[in-house]
Amino acid sequence: MPQPITREHPLRSLFTGLTERTFFEGLAWPDPEVTGYVADLLTAFAHVDNVYKIRNARGQRVHEVAGMLAEGELLHRATSVEREREVHKHIGDYTLFMAGLFPEFVARQAQSGLAVSRDAFLDYVRTGKHSYWVVSEFPLGRHGPAAPLFRKLSENFELCVYGLGHVRAELDRLRDPAVRRVWGSLLE
Repeated sequence: MPQPITREHPLRSLFTGLTERTFFEGLAWPDPEVTGYVADLLTAFAHVDNVYKIRNARGQRVHEVAGMLAEGELLHRATSVEREREVHKHIGDYTLFMAGLFPEFVARQAQSGLAVSRDAFLDYVRTGKHSYWVVSEFPLGRHGPAAPLFRKLSENFELCVYGLGHVRAELDRLRDPAVRRVWGSLLE
């Protein structure tokens, strides 16, 4: 299990700044709870073990959303409502991350002529919205305070995907050699 990235880590600061600027200014949606969650998601998913943290009964990583859905359903493989919530939260996170930062991957899945992946038959946005909605339906107990956040994420899933597209564009811009030279000269 990867170690969590500390609050002071530069990567967390980068994702927080980009997310806040994109959502607050670009989308005119100044919701610190949402931007904090999205920035934390980006930070956590910087480690691939967190991207593919759902495991099946044999302990193997589940790489497809279709497999994750089976792991999260009480009628299929989920052994408890806690497991159902955990898996659906991850499905929402994964589909948001992939649709927002890697839309070409999602498009390739959907346009696959051959059913290489069961995910070729899934709508990532609809699946993510639904999974966050499932998580929001746990209003009691220790997860109760987070239920309204997941309702917002469900209801505004497309806007979050759009915002993450802008975050990706900013990350791409920061990788540009000309921008890196300017930053380097400023830090000297």
